[in-house]
Amino acid sequence: MITPEQFAEVLCDDLDLNPTPFVPAIAAAIRQQIEAYPNEPVVLEEGSDQRVLVKLNIHVGNTSLVDQVEWDMAEKENNPEEFAIKLCAELGLGGEFVTAISYSIRGQLSWHQRTYAYSETPLATVEVPFRTPSEADQWAPFLETLTDAEMEKKIRDQDRNTRRMRRLANTFT
Repeated sequence: MITPEQFAEVLCDDLDLNPTPFVPAIAAAIRQQIEAYPNEPVVLEEGSDQRVLVKLNIHVGNTSLVDQVEWDMAEKENNPEEFAIKLCAELGLGGEFVTAISYSIRGQLSWHQRTYAYSETPLATVEVPFRTPSEADQWAPFLETLTDAEMEKKIRDQDRNTRRMRRLANTFT
């Protein structure tokens, strides 16, 4: 096991940063995130339907992946890393995508766990575990290879949208 201070020192060494100002700040940030992360996953009711929508919008190099899945937070066997490995294998994507996908899923699950109790509109009950042909497009992964200019524009548009959403969220808090 490595301490946050040891990690911060190695990081500063790797990035050729002066450790004096950065090590305490990095270590404090790591400790704050560890304390904020629940020791046990939040399960509201054992065996209940706790499905949430997880949206993926991942860019690695010039490849863009857009997808969405329903994720049951109550199912202890669900694992973002295993899901990412299988999805990437099925789509023929490289290992960089595995990390990006699992990180995105974990971040969204963390948010959903904190806000699930306040959610007013749970996902509709699933009667048949298959999507109709009319729904298939929105529930299938979409991969595209973009030029450098297209990728820059897409990322710029996403950044703009993220800032807009943050401003909107801050008006309600």
